[in-house]
Amino acid sequence: MQERKITLSEKEIPRQWYNVVADMPNQPSPPLHPGTKQPIGPEDLAPLFPMPLIEQEVSTERWIDIPEEVLDVLALWRPTPLYRAYSLEKALGTPAKIFYKYEGVSPAGSHKTNTSIPQAYYNKISGTKRISSETGAGQWGSALSFACARFSLECTVYMVKVSYEQKPYRRSMIETWGAEVFPSPTDRTQAGQKIIAESPNSTGSLGIAISEAVEDAATHNDTKYALGSVLNHVLLHQTVIGLETKKQLEKAGEKADILIGACGGGSNFAGLAFPFVADKLAGENLRMIGVEPSACPTLTRGTYAYDFGDTVGLTPLVQMYTLGSSFVPPGIHAGGLRYHGESPLVSQLVHEKIFEAQAYHQNEVFKSAVLFAKTEGIIPAPESAHAVKSAVEEALRCKKDGKGETIVFNLSGHGHFDMASYDAYLGGSLKDYSLDDKLLDSSISKIPEV
Repeated sequence: MQERKITLSEKEIPRQWYNVVADMPNQPSPPLHPGTKQPIGPEDLAPLFPMPLIEQEVSTERWIDIPEEVLDVLALWRPTPLYRAYSLEKALGTPAKIFYKYEGVSPAGSHKTNTSIPQAYYNKISGTKRISSETGAGQWGSALSFACARFSLECTVYMVKVSYEQKPYRRSMIETWGAEVFPSPTDRTQAGQKIIAESPNSTGSLGIAISEAVEDAATHNDTKYALGSVLNHVLLHQTVIGLETKKQLEKAGEKADILIGACGGGSNFAGLAFPFVADKLAGENLRMIGVEPSACPTLTRGTYAYDFGDTVGLTPLVQMYTLGSSFVPPGIHAGGLRYHGESPLVSQLVHEKIFEAQAYHQNEVFKSAVLFAKTEGIIPAPESAHAVKSAVEEALRCKKDGKGETIVFNLSGHGHFDMASYDAYLGGSLKDYSLDDKLLDSSISKIPEV
């Protein structure tokens, strides 16, 4: 049996981020001001973000240098390993080759540190004292708390209430690195107060938590806002995943036929897939699949339109696949995938049929996650388990068709702080949710006209 892990040396960590905008067939639509609905400029984003991140957000340059101060921190865990899943292949009896890029080796246990570190760095050199942000399952909140500790910044995290209650140890991680964390909706902001008044028992959503974090930043001169997914500069930072994967596959003498990543806001899927987009556009027979929960099927059942990124309507309007900014998903355990919208760049590439999308219920997702844990030894985060499920399905298709395709998926984090969700699955109490058509239609009908 061949070596399972394909490694790169520290010297082979990417020195530049890849900007997919430079190679997209059509340029992205501009974000719009939430009040005037006119295209916004860099100055409109200045109350929320430091200028270096705004410049990255609107950049069309193909390559952007990674600062040495950022590389010094990334080198604590990068490059991350690419593994050949021999035992999973054997269990499935598939002729396919299955590889997974393992981002769970980072200090926070997920891919989120790939962007929290540069975001904290650029805020530090721009004079920011405190960063406010939201978190769903807690991966982003813990990654941002870690990054702020590295660069001596204060950090405030609004954690979706249902995840705050479901995942107490993620909350403890956030606090251990020095950040303060609150269950959202809170009474600390006008946005939170409004939601509580309308729905006193609200379990929260990423859209609501974003509203609170944005308001917090906009009303304090020493504070900026940080987002863990969706925006262009966030996805840019994540391309270290795909750039390393390309080198590792070359080292193994392999070429990917299928790339897979879980999709909530789009960052971990984009981080793997974006560096391969130019290859597909050049004619390579390559499928790239974003996987989401059936309970929050943004790409598979949403509409492609301009919508707010938050619930209250404080953020710019962006063109994306959306379920409507008022949509509050059920309390599924993949908290990082409970977002009403999707990255504008990922959405556009799905709309233009360069990317594909799939959706699965959480019981079938956890079934695949348990199989992966038994065969490969790693317990996946509930979000990452969606990519595992898709990889299993594609491998079984290869078995049926007799095709030895090469499947690569991003195992974006471990599930060590998500064992309550595994308890629910193993105990038979995990529920599947089917999104009601009437609820979806009602939420989409509230999307603003542009």
